[in-house]
Parts: sequence; structure tokens; C-alpha cells
Amino acid sequence: MKNNLVFKTMVLGLCVVTLTGCMSKTNAKNESSREKSVAEEGPFGKYNPPIDVSFVRAVDDDMSTNILPKTPGETVENNRWLDSYSENLGINVTYDWTVKGGYADDTYKQKMNLTLSSGDLPDVIKVDATTLKQLAQSGEIEDLTEVWNEYASDFAKETYAGEGDSVLNSAKVDGKLMAIPEMDSSLESAQYIWIRKDWLDKLGLDAPTTMQELLKISEAFTTGDPDGNGEDDTYGLALTKDFYSGWGGSEGFFAGYHAYPNIWVEKDGKLQYGSVQPEVKTALSALADMYKKGEIDKEFGIKEGSIVAEMVASGKVGIDFGEQWNPMYPLISNYNNDENANWISYPLVSIDDEQAKVPLKFRTQLYYAVRKGFDYPEVPVKMANQFLETNWGEDSEFGYYYMPQEIDNVGVWKFSPVTPHQATKNLDVFNAIEEARKNGTQSELEGEAKVVNDNVEGFLAGDKVQWGWEKIYGIEGAFKKMQGYQENGLLLYDSFVGAPTETMVEKRATLEKMEKEVFIKIIMGEAPIDDFDKFVEDYYKLGGENITKEVNDWKDSL
Repeated sequence: MKNNLVFKTMVLGLCVVTLTGCMSKTNAKNESSREKSVAEEGPFGKYNPPIDVSFVRAVDDDMSTNILPKTPGETVENNRWLDSYSENLGINVTYDWTVKGGYADDTYKQKMNLTLSSGDLPDVIKVDATTLKQLAQSGEIEDLTEVWNEYASDFAKETYAGEGDSVLNSAKVDGKLMAIPEMDSSLESAQYIWIRKDWLDKLGLDAPTTMQELLKISEAFTTGDPDGNGEDDTYGLALTKDFYSGWGGSEGFFAGYHAYPNIWVEKDGKLQYGSVQPEVKTALSALADMYKKGEIDKEFGIKEGSIVAEMVASGKVGIDFGEQWNPMYPLISNYNNDENANWISYPLVSIDDEQAKVPLKFRTQLYYAVRKGFDYPEVPVKMANQFLETNWGEDSEFGYYYMPQEIDNVGVWKFSPVTPHQATKNLDVFNAIEEARKNGTQSELEGEAKVVNDNVEGFLAGDKVQWGWEKIYGIEGAFKKMQGYQENGLLLYDSFVGAPTETMVEKRATLEKMEKEVFIKIIMGEAPIDDFDKFVEDYYKLGGENITKEVNDWKDSL
């Protein structure tokens, strides 16, 4: 106990020293700033003279290997989006640093930690919810409550209300809006069952309508030689070591047993963590049985998604629980190697007469905070206004600023350092296209709907590069199934969207690691199924009990 107290005292002292350094350096930055620029009034008011605004950013593989090679003359630091912000808003974006990888990768997190400890924060800093809360509580960032109310455009406010109050609430600390969320759509986390229809046809099987039928399909794909090479080298189900994933995931499978791990659900009037509910044990038992029968790769527990994707590309797997974009990656790689590979999306199925709910993980995970003392805290709001208006407003330029058709529809929108998305954007596009199909008015489509429809029609006319678009937005594409999810009231939103609670900040990473390790060991037969019960006990004992109380306190405070 004494050693623990000494340790805490040392940490507290370190925090005080760090915070003092942060404040002194930030003050110096403010004192060196030039005379404040003046902006025209309104959500799109332009600064005159222009202002320099510093950011930091991650540069993912898509940017490095796909977008930049197809946009010669443009770089991360000099591109169409940064030109647009400069020309239209008088905002000159600079980057204090960039790193390779994604915002969730260790490289970005480590660089971010160094920046925070140095105290030399950029003007606008992109952080996760945990870091946001820490910065807010240490007084290093601006309260943006009034900034949002004053500068957010009507379209931005409408967009951010697409999931009710949840998106903005997620950026609030002690009731204050401490950052602008990089809004993402929870709908996009919906899973479908992607199945090789050509394998179904070859083996004389129908599409599944129940979990029992799906399990029989998985067994047949494993033992029935669906690739016709005479060898025992195929698997029913794709799974990756990430376990909860947008492709090769497990959430859709669990949902078939009315189990909803990795989200918070309401039960008996209280919020409960889905991963510790008894239905999860039943689903784990089913996965363990599939693994024992050879329907899941024996090494899935140590394989990255990119390695499992190679199995898909080579035609060794027939079922994938994943999100709507899976035809773009990795399923198209299978089609490119074998044009007979016909992946079709199907709705989730249930083990009994009760329909499976479709779990939707809260997707807004990143936030734009503004360093304390920055003269223009409204900057990320204005940039969000323009990003939304340019891509989806009345006079949108989607074809140039989001996914230009002439360069293979690469996502040049990633050049922008601020990238909020609408809650129902992709479903709205599908609905517009479907209505146009019915009315024969496809030639009148505009903006994103026109671009997507042209891609679908391009595939139907023989352009094989557009295969994925037809699988997603075609007449029987994934969003047709999303329509069914929505119409039947099957969407199950994550019930907790607040900032991480005190115990979450301290314990969640450890608890999540334990959860995946136990679940994967049970599936692989390295632990008995009853270890699930011990996991539940350990979860509550090691912090879960406090987390559950804090989550319900948050719920009661709304």
C-alpha cells in the first residue's frame, strides 16, 4: 500500500510538471502570434488576411499506395482540399508532423504522447476520446460549446443530429463541448453475411434463412470441395485475430444467438456490457464446434486481417461476416483471380424464431480539439461546414473532392484534415438510386448518387473494375438488406456513447485484451467453455463492476 501511494505521488508530480510545461509553452506560442485576423461573418466567413493553422495527421496505406500515386502533383501537404480551405476560408493548413499508418495505430499514438508531453500542441489536434477527456480535465483545450452554436452551418447541425444527440454528447466533458467530433456513421458498422453464391450453387444449397442452415453451409464449404480441386483445403468461415472487425468479424455471428459483445445494451432498465451476457457463451460454444470440425482456419487467432485476406483472394473461404464495403476489400481480390467468385450479401440469421438484431458499434471515435489560447477556435467548425457542403450540399462537387471517377474513384476526401460524414449517407445514396431505377430517371441523378450509379451501370456494361459497387449498391446489394434491417426495426445501437469513464481510462485496455484472449482460446479449444464464466467474474472484479456503475451514472445524468 505504501509503495502504491509513493507511485501515485510520483505520477501526480510528473503530471503537474508536464502540465506546467504545456501551459508555459502554449503561452509562449500565443504571445508570438501576430495581430488577429478578421473574418467575414457566418459559418463560411473568410479570414483576411489568411491565417496559418497547424494540425498533425496520420497517412494510411490507402493514401500512400492508392491516392497519392493517382493524384500526381498533389501531396499530403499540398492538394485540392488544402487549396480549397485556403481559397474559400482563408485558412492555410500546415502539419507539425505526419506519421505513416492509421490514427488508431501505435505509431500515431506514440507520436501523440510525445507531443502532449512536450506541451507544444498544434492549433487543432486530432485525438481519441480518452485523450480528449485528459486534455479537457487538464485545461489544455478550448471549450467549443458557444463556438459550435455560433459557427456551425444549418447543414452541419442537421448532419450532426443524424444519430440524435449521441455524436455531440460523446465530445462533452462535464457538460461542455470540448471538441468537434469527426462524425462517422454507426449504420456502417452493420454486418452482413457475405457468401460465395457460386459455391452454394455448385453444392446445391439454398441461401441461409436460419443459423442452423448457415452452419450446414459452413460444413459443406469445408468438406464438399467447393473449389473442385479434389483437395481438403477450404474453410467455411473467415475469422481474424482482431475478432471484432469490419471484415472477417464475429459480431454478426454472435447476433444469431442474440449475443451482442463489444457494445453496451439495455437490460432490465440498466446498461450492461454485451460481452458478459450468457448468450455469448452459447455462441462461443458454436464457434468452438466449427473450429474443431476444421471450418475455421486453425491459426486464425494469430493472423492479421491482411493474411486472412490472402486466403480469401486464393479462393479458400466461403463465408465472411463483414460490413458493406467488403466487396471493395478483400472480396474483389477473389473475383480478380476467379471471375466465377460470386459473393452475395445476406441478412443476419437467427438460431430461433426471434429475429437477430443488428448490432451497431458507435463509430465516432476521433475528435478535433483546439489548444487553449488559440485565437480562432472556430476553425474546425468552419472546415467541417465546408467539407460537408462541398461533398453533399446543394452545389456539391463530389466528383472532384470526394471520389473522382477519372482516377478510379480513389478517396481524395482523405486529403482533408477534417472529415465528418453523414449518418445515413450511403443508405440515402442507395435509396435515391433505387427510386431512380423504378422511375427510369437514372440520368437525372446528381452528386454522389450519380457517381455511384455510373459505377454500378459500368459494371453491368462490362467494366469489371466496378464489381464491388454493384455488390454494394446493386438491385440486390448490401444496402437492399440494410433497408430490410431498418424497416423491420432490427438495428441495435450501442447504448453508451459518452466519454470514457474514469475506470475505463484506467482498465478498459486490459479488460478488452483479456476478453479477446479468453474468447479465442475457448474457440481454439485451448480453454474449456466454462472459462467464460470465470471471465465474467474476472471482468467485474478487475474493473467491470465500477465501469458498469459509471456507465449507468452517465445514463442517469442525461
